[in-house]
Amino acid sequence: MSLAPFVRIVARGAGRARPLTMEEAQGAMSLILQGRAAPEAVGALLMVLRLRGETPDEIAGFTAALRTHVSGKLPTSDLDWPSYAAGRSRGAALFLLAARLVAQAGYRVSLHGWNSHQAASASVRESLDLAGTGVTYTPLETLSPAAFKLLNLRDTFGLRSCINTVLRMWNPSQAPVSVQGVFHPSYRGLQARAADLLGQCDLAIIKGGGGEFERHPSKDITVFGLRDGTHFQTPAHALTGNTRRLHETGDDIDLHGLWFGAIKDDFAVATVTGTAALALFALKAAPTIADADTLAHALWDTRHQPESLTA
Repeated sequence: MSLAPFVRIVARGAGRARPLTMEEAQGAMSLILQGRAAPEAVGALLMVLRLRGETPDEIAGFTAALRTHVSGKLPTSDLDWPSYAAGRSRGAALFLLAARLVAQAGYRVSLHGWNSHQAASASVRESLDLAGTGVTYTPLETLSPAAFKLLNLRDTFGLRSCINTVLRMWNPSQAPVSVQGVFHPSYRGLQARAADLLGQCDLAIIKGGGGEFERHPSKDITVFGLRDGTHFQTPAHALTGNTRRLHETGDDIDLHGLWFGAIKDDFAVATVTGTAALALFALKAAPTIADADTLAHALWDTRHQPESLTA
């Protein structure tokens, strides 16, 4: 079977085209990942969806297909944490320290991803020595060479495609809880609805720094997601009155110095603890975001003690 029937469904023209069903989307993505689709058809399908906008059924179907294409078995984890932000405006990976605090609370965190067009100071992989023992990181090109090839079509198209969203939804370790960051706010609801279709019960999504799951501490934000299978939207209030951009151009933060106390940056610390708090809230380590903020602060204060706090 070729990809042509699926392209025909979405590109037939006004009044005749329609979205793919979840089953059709899964079939289309399976063909693509198996290398059985002509590159012209792949480009046509992805760009039509880019122009029209994806539906929850399409994202869920694509994600379901991708979940069957994982190279090897990932370690069991409690929390799935995708990292697929791109762009030169990204700063240091403060969310990596947040993931370490979550692990310090006794949870196993599975990071996975690939980041393009970023300065060396923003590299997640260059800072993985700070992740600690409770956090694993698996590169996309190792997890799925086919998905890696799809993601890199951005350089061909000059545009992102729905694969960016699908990778955030992927959850290759099959963790019971997932956190996701988006760049465009409209994707928060889309991804929550797609996760519901996939049977994900616990999920937290925010508009994060550069599209990462990273909380801006001086802004009120809204957390979207699922809790025990029920959709929710809840506010997460600003943690500091120090209003500034999350990542200032040219203001590179030394993650090692921040973690080990050699430098003092209250805004960066608030970013770390605030991000960890939202992940801990998703994990139900605390009943409210305010309680999770308190727990995250305690984890930061005790980060160098032999005995960490446990959830």
